[in-house]
Amino acid sequence: MNVFGVDIGGSGIKGAPVDLERGALTEERHKVLTPQPATPDGVAGCVAEVVEHFGWTGPVGVTFPGVVTGSTIRTAANVDRSWIGVDAGTLIGARLGGLPVTVLNDADAAGIAEMTFGAGRGRKGTVILLTLGTGIGSAVFVDGRLVPNTELGHLELKGHDAETRASTKAKEDEDLSWEHWATRRVRKYLAHVEMLFSPELFIIGGGVSRKADRFLPLIEGIRAEIVPAELQNNAGIVGAGMAAAGRAGA
Repeated sequence: MNVFGVDIGGSGIKGAPVDLERGALTEERHKVLTPQPATPDGVAGCVAEVVEHFGWTGPVGVTFPGVVTGSTIRTAANVDRSWIGVDAGTLIGARLGGLPVTVLNDADAAGIAEMTFGAGRGRKGTVILLTLGTGIGSAVFVDGRLVPNTELGHLELKGHDAETRASTKAKEDEDLSWEHWATRRVRKYLAHVEMLFSPELFIIGGGVSRKADRFLPLIEGIRAEIVPAELQNNAGIVGAGMAAAGRAGA
């Protein structure tokens, strides 16, 4: 069965049909830039553009970079704050002509995909996926079961939100070398998360996972195993599609 997933990010909105048997995209994903400011109407229009690019007419899963309960947005750190309190499922569904829409946290979606098809497949104990990008998203699993909406990117690190220190945006904004970013920023963040949760495995996702060989070997002193996401930056799309299928009873 194929479903459709859309991944809303702070810089881009991307989507594609998803093959649930393989956990893979059936066509090359279509991406548009996230509007600035990233208001509900602006983002919903971009989601519609992505879905309509494929002529899709079935259930749609959509990720959101913040806490989502039901389909209502509770936090909005990397998009416009006017999202808070919005029923995203209803809003986006209306822009899609009434298609059924399932909304969930972006890192939770990526984590679900990685635990099913990727680096976390078959792993027990505590597994934490971290997406390093415009911000830092997190998905925490205990024996394969998701603890939703953890948002560990907002843990305090040296008096600041961790994502302002250890995200790839922070690396780019401050023009940090891979070594400086990995050893002084990401390692310290992982050590803090490890102290709190004692995971057996860290999965590092987001677009930077494609360049895992540039920084993961530099990170030392972490007890947990650290691996890159196997689905890389498509994990959110796949997880969104899985959520839509689950709601549809597939």
